[in-house]
Amino acid sequence: MNVLLKSSTALGLALAMTQPAWADMAAAIEFLDAEIGDVSTLTRAEQEAEMQWYVDAAAPFQGMSINVVSETITTHEYESQVLAPAFSAITGINVTHDLIGEGDVVEKLQTQMQSGENIYDAFVNDSDLIGTHWRYQQVRNLTDWMAGEGADVTSPTLNLDDFIGLQFTTAPDGKLYQLPDQQFANLYWFRYDWFNDPEIQADFRETYGYDLGVPVNWAAYEDIAEFFTGREIDGVEVYGNMDYGKKDPSLGWRYTDAWMSMAGMGDVGEPNGLPVDEWGIRVNENSQPVGACVERGGATNSPAAVYAVDKAINWLQNYSPPSAAGMTFSEAGPVPGQGNIAQQMFMYTTFVAPLVASDAVMNEDGTPKWRLAPSPHGAYWEEGMKVGYQDVGSWTLMQSTPVDRAKAAWLYAQFVTSMTVDVKKADVGLTFIRESTINSDHFTQRADKLGGLVEFYRSPARTQWSPTGTNVPDYPKLAQLWWQNIGDAMSGAKTSQEALDQLCADMESVMERIERSGIQGDLGPVMNEPQDASYWLEQAGAPKPKLEVEDEEPQTVSYDELIASWQ
Repeated sequence: MNVLLKSSTALGLALAMTQPAWADMAAAIEFLDAEIGDVSTLTRAEQEAEMQWYVDAAAPFQGMSINVVSETITTHEYESQVLAPAFSAITGINVTHDLIGEGDVVEKLQTQMQSGENIYDAFVNDSDLIGTHWRYQQVRNLTDWMAGEGADVTSPTLNLDDFIGLQFTTAPDGKLYQLPDQQFANLYWFRYDWFNDPEIQADFRETYGYDLGVPVNWAAYEDIAEFFTGREIDGVEVYGNMDYGKKDPSLGWRYTDAWMSMAGMGDVGEPNGLPVDEWGIRVNENSQPVGACVERGGATNSPAAVYAVDKAINWLQNYSPPSAAGMTFSEAGPVPGQGNIAQQMFMYTTFVAPLVASDAVMNEDGTPKWRLAPSPHGAYWEEGMKVGYQDVGSWTLMQSTPVDRAKAAWLYAQFVTSMTVDVKKADVGLTFIRESTINSDHFTQRADKLGGLVEFYRSPARTQWSPTGTNVPDYPKLAQLWWQNIGDAMSGAKTSQEALDQLCADMESVMERIERSGIQGDLGPVMNEPQDASYWLEQAGAPKPKLEVEDEEPQTVSYDELIASWQ
């Protein structure tokens, strides 16, 4: 945990212990003085006015205790340990903000959906579930909530236009179902210092015949991975790739989080491919899922999908630390910060915070030895496809939560995303949700310490990174099938083709059950009749036939030229 979070945690505990249960602006003033200061896009007068609104709006709920939950990342640790105690002190609403694994969050959400029991008063769950929430209608759509039942607890300074991720939490019906709380992309990460070492550059050019730089395609990435693996730099044995492969729920995210679209499996389209998305699920003109296997027009077991999984396994086995194959998402994320990784194709930027805190990959002046850039794309990728994934953890209010508890939770959700606190929260967790925060003077001053993260979020390119879209009709049921089946390919129990054949068949089985039940009404699956795979492979778009040559001509680009193109 970094120093910022340690000191802030102490403040949170102090506020919780010293403030009376009935609370008033005194607690807010102490919070602003000790925690926020001028690290905000609002003036002090505007901060106090926003806090006064929370004090007033919370009056009917003083003394109430509510429970909310999110996954365990630095941003949510800050909310749980600092912002929740501060909110409780300011409003008199006692908030318990639980931190659990992302898979556990989805499991709790699914249990609440199925049982109707109010387990949590609000969830921070990924916008990847937007298709689920829209079809089942078991969460409050926030558009109607803010205009109706929740109008009296909706902040006049919420400023929805300032949020950068609302397109990901808005369903095809035009309604907002979730409020973004944190966002992070998966980007390419590399050791800028090593890539710019003249001796290393010369050695690479002599070996491969082209310049070492940011790889544009997977062919170049593979050359660079091979080149660095086994080299000794500054007395450390280096690896050319970092990933993870343990049969665990997080292994599924590794693939549903745009790996397949980066390979080129799906169709052109932003924020997601249509009619075939990055899960390989095809929908019809009414956004109803019709198949996942090639025989029904899907792409989950298509040649491009097999290529994607084969490449990941090859790089994990040949160019990564031996321990990586047994790691999960959370275990693998901090490894590049140890100083022995040359590049990583799929770096979730939530791990930038621990990277910044690592002396092994930071210079003495506080600038990084590494940089972030767009991830390279595979042989099946084409212009107009999404380039990568963006996680949008978002506040979600279930219909099963009683109105008064939902109102109190909505106040907390707005507080932790408010303009008063957002710059400071982003300073700790580096998971940007507001345009004003990204463009603030504070992050202009910090930009050179964050390796291209600020430049990325200020660039128009960021819209090419997106979460799972609305093709997925039931995220909790379908997501668990990915790690179970791809885990068989990672372990060698099955070939990639065999694992993906089983995966798409399992997904279609779930969608067929949903169709038979009628529980999603006109929004649910209407499965295509199977046809010979050749029929679909001959059509335009996904699923795509196997390329005769899947190894493209390697291509790299200068990092500094790339950054200039973002300006």
